[in-house]
Amino acid sequence: MPSWQGKSKGKPLGYRIFVSVLRIGGVIPAYILLRFVTFYYLLFSYKSTKSTYTYFRERHGFGIIKSVYKVYQNYNFLGQSLIDKTVIMAGIPNKFTFNFDGVENLKKIVALEKGGLLLTAHIGNWEIASHLLNHIGATINIVTFDGEDEGIKEYMASVIGKSSVNLIIIKDDMSHIFEISNAFLNNELVCMPADRFLDGNKTVSAEFLGAEAKFPAGPFVLASRFKVPVSFVYALKETTFHYHFYGSEIKEYPDLNKEALLQQVLHDFVSDMENKVKEYPEQWFNYYNFWQ
Repeated sequence: MPSWQGKSKGKPLGYRIFVSVLRIGGVIPAYILLRFVTFYYLLFSYKSTKSTYTYFRERHGFGIIKSVYKVYQNYNFLGQSLIDKTVIMAGIPNKFTFNFDGVENLKKIVALEKGGLLLTAHIGNWEIASHLLNHIGATINIVTFDGEDEGIKEYMASVIGKSSVNLIIIKDDMSHIFEISNAFLNNELVCMPADRFLDGNKTVSAEFLGAEAKFPAGPFVLASRFKVPVSFVYALKETTFHYHFYGSEIKEYPDLNKEALLQQVLHDFVSDMENKVKEYPEQWFNYYNFWQ
């Protein structure tokens, strides 16, 4: 079974150091410091390095040396995504630019007044993707696990301040389903990643990058249960200071029963995600054996 535990790597002290560097010198000094952290994880984070190397070697067919270099790039992009998220959400002066591709699709969802489900993945900077949607005229809700280190959460909350999006925390008592339902009834958008699951969660299977893989059932069950319009969203980094936002065309499945709808949304999402992972292979951040 996958070994993802619902939390990121790192300690509060590391976050404090990077935020201090960002406030004093900006993004570039933080990126330089990040290279040392990247080498550390490449050499000493055995499990994640092994699974990421296997991902590049077996799923993309890269050679040995290229796969090792891609693992390094992957760690570096992950660190940059955390830095960039902090800079943008904390309002630290920056030079970032954005290309918006498909925002009109999300505005169409809002105009339908049915609510909407935005499915994303841990590719690029999905938290920035949700943050960039503030200007489309709808409330954004992010569905997330609450497994992060308490020290990190408290510190980042003090840095970023009040969030411009609502968080819906996944709970064991399933009360988050009622929050999601109310969001749809209020014509709000619900955004959630659909490429990771914790041990014990229900899953659905689909072919992904040439082999059978398991995905969390929850996002696709929501789509089949509430039958709201669906779009797939991502924010991928293209240069040091530039991100490309993608919002797919609206998906609606009015003539399908629940099971058929679930399978169709799964198929459509995995196909769309696969295209993005092939285009930006170094920016998919999944540090366990996804195909186990």
